[in-house]
Amino acid sequence: MANARKTPVIIDTDPGVDDTVAILMALACPEIEILAFVVTFGNTDLDASYANIFKIYQAVGREIEHDPLAAARFPNYFQAVKPIIVKGPSGPLSGEQHSAKYFHGRDGLGNMSEIHPDLNVPPEVVGAAEHSKLRPLLKPAHEVALDLLRSHAPREVTYIALGPMTNLALMMRTDARCVRERIGRVVAMGGALDVPGNATPVAEFNWYADPYAVSELLHPAPGAAHAGIPLSRTLILPLDITTKHELPFPAYATHIDPTFVPHTPSVPDGKHPLRHFASAFLHRTRDVMRGFGKDALELHDITAVWTAAMVPPTPDKAGEKATKGEYTRGMCVVDRRDEAMAYASGVNRAKLQEDLIKADAAYEGHRFESSAAPAPGHVQDAATSASLLDGYEGVRIVRTTPGPDALLKLLFSRVWGVLI
Repeated sequence: MANARKTPVIIDTDPGVDDTVAILMALACPEIEILAFVVTFGNTDLDASYANIFKIYQAVGREIEHDPLAAARFPNYFQAVKPIIVKGPSGPLSGEQHSAKYFHGRDGLGNMSEIHPDLNVPPEVVGAAEHSKLRPLLKPAHEVALDLLRSHAPREVTYIALGPMTNLALMMRTDARCVRERIGRVVAMGGALDVPGNATPVAEFNWYADPYAVSELLHPAPGAAHAGIPLSRTLILPLDITTKHELPFPAYATHIDPTFVPHTPSVPDGKHPLRHFASAFLHRTRDVMRGFGKDALELHDITAVWTAAMVPPTPDKAGEKATKGEYTRGMCVVDRRDEAMAYASGVNRAKLQEDLIKADAAYEGHRFESSAAPAPGHVQDAATSASLLDGYEGVRIVRTTPGPDALLKLLFSRVWGVLI
C-alpha cells in the first residue's frame, strides 16, 4: 500500500553493507522524503559510517551521469530540500562499545576503501561545510532530530532506526514530550524473539550494541523521567522477519553483474557505476556469508525502509525487554504466560527451531521459524492498512510482509532498473 503523500523520514543509520543497500532503496522510494541522515556508531566507527553516506551519493550521481535515464529511479537524490547529514552518538548510553567490523569490514563496506580507491570520496569533500546534495550540520544529532519534529506537523515524521537506538534515547532524555506528542511512527530494525541472535546466541546486533537505550525506550524503569516512546506508534522488525528477506548472490550475478563471482573483486570496466559500487562492497560479504553456509545477503535494514515507506503514520488512538548480562545483553525476554501457543517452560528453543525447520513447519499459511507468537506484541502485516491498527496500545512487531520475492523484485527494479 503506497501512500499518495510522501512520508517525511529521519534515517538513523550506521552504514554497513545492508544499511547501504537500504539507503539506496530509500533514495529510490517515491513514497518518502528524507529529512536527515543521523549517522551513528555500530557496524563500524562513526567517521567511517559518516563517509559512507557520501560514497553512496557519489555512486548514485555517477550512475546518473553515465545514464541520465537513471535519474527517474532516484527521486530522493533530487529533493528540493537537501537532507541533513549529522554525526550522532559514537557509543552506547552505557557499557562497553561493540562493532560489527568482523562482518562489515573496517570501513563498513567490506574494506572497499582499500580495494577500490576509485570509489572513495576525498576527505575535503566529506569534511566540507557544503555539499551539492546534502546539508552537513555540526549540531548534536538528537537536537537536530527534535528540531525536525517541531518543524513538521504533529504525527507526520517517521523515525527509521537502522542501527543502535542511542540517538532516539537521547531525544527522549532531552525532550520526551516533543517526541511523544510529535513523532508519527518509529520503525526499528532490532531484536530477536524466537530465532537465534546474530551478535550472540540470544541477541540481535543493534539491540546488543546499546541495550540500555532499548530498555529506556520500550520499557522505562518505574519512576523514570519519561514513559518511553509511544508504543502504539512503534513498529519493531526483529530478526524473525528480516532474516527471511534475502538478496541471493546468484540472482544478483544473473540479473545485475555477471562478473560477480566469489573471491573476486569488482572490475569497473564495462559496468554501470552503481553495479560496480554494489559489487565492490558486496564481494567480501559474499565470501563471509558463504563461510556461514549461505550465499545471500540478509536484507535486515532494507525490510525496515520498505515497511516505513509502505506504512505511513496514522493518528494515535489512545513488551519485550533488552537487559544487561554477560550472556543476555540485548536479549529479548518474551513473556509467554497466558499465551496458548507458548513453549513449555525450559524448552530448548534452538532444538525446537531445528525440528520445525526439518519438518518444514507452517503457521497461518507461512513457512515459519517458530510457532509461538510473542505475547505482548501485535502481529503486523506490512501489506495491511495501518488504520487496522488503530486502538492497539502495545508495541507492534512485524511478523509478515508481502514476501521476500516481492521485496527482491522491488529492490532490483528501483535501485538497478532490472525487472525480474
